[in-house]
Amino acid sequence: MNQTNRVLIVVTNGKQLDGGPLAGVWWSEVAEPIEEFAARGYEVTIASPKGGEALVDPASMKDAGDKAEHSYKKWLSDTMPLRKAKTQDYEAIFLAGGHGAMFDFPHDVHLQNLLTDFVTAGKPIGAVCHGVAGLVGAKLDTSNPLVENKRLTGFTNSEEAQTPLQGKLPFLLETRLKELEAKFVAGPDNGEHVVVDGGLVTGQNPASSRAAARAIADLIHAEKPLEHRQGRVPGGVSR
Repeated sequence: MNQTNRVLIVVTNGKQLDGGPLAGVWWSEVAEPIEEFAARGYEVTIASPKGGEALVDPASMKDAGDKAEHSYKKWLSDTMPLRKAKTQDYEAIFLAGGHGAMFDFPHDVHLQNLLTDFVTAGKPIGAVCHGVAGLVGAKLDTSNPLVENKRLTGFTNSEEAQTPLQGKLPFLLETRLKELEAKFVAGPDNGEHVVVDGGLVTGQNPASSRAAARAIADLIHAEKPLEHRQGRVPGGVSR
């Protein structure tokens, strides 16, 4: 295995909502992919729209333990600004979730440009839970939405209705993806569910983080350009 393979994990910087909780990174959606990529010998870089500290949703740390607190400081206290990320430096990009991603991912120009470049280069793109919101503003070099006609998943409207941030988000992820003509595939609420379509891997919720990362690692291991464009990709494989 090539020990120099690198994966870029993108996280939200987080947002403190007026009169509400912190919308931040969901910890397991970073920690579990890091573990999976490390097990394959891949080097991980963490980036965020602004760089610097990425705020973590406190609810995601409740059962994480002391080790997680140490890891949080290592990985998320000083992230790289997305403007410094270059597609040629990485074999794949993975968008971690947490409600904060709904606020800073969709309109980040640097993220949009990176995703277009990863598509053009035929490199894997992964996203889990609210991290899938990063795909909303992304386009192919033909100006078509990246998600158009793609089989994918993400945090569902049903799952969102169970959270304390229902009604406080800029949009509902499932609804927006369907508006962009994505072929949204929902699994059972809160259960592991991953969809692979060509070079695009999406996980529905925190329970899908590890499986989504494994699927990305498998695509990296394939070591061949991946097809992202509409109309030339066979149906995705749900897991």
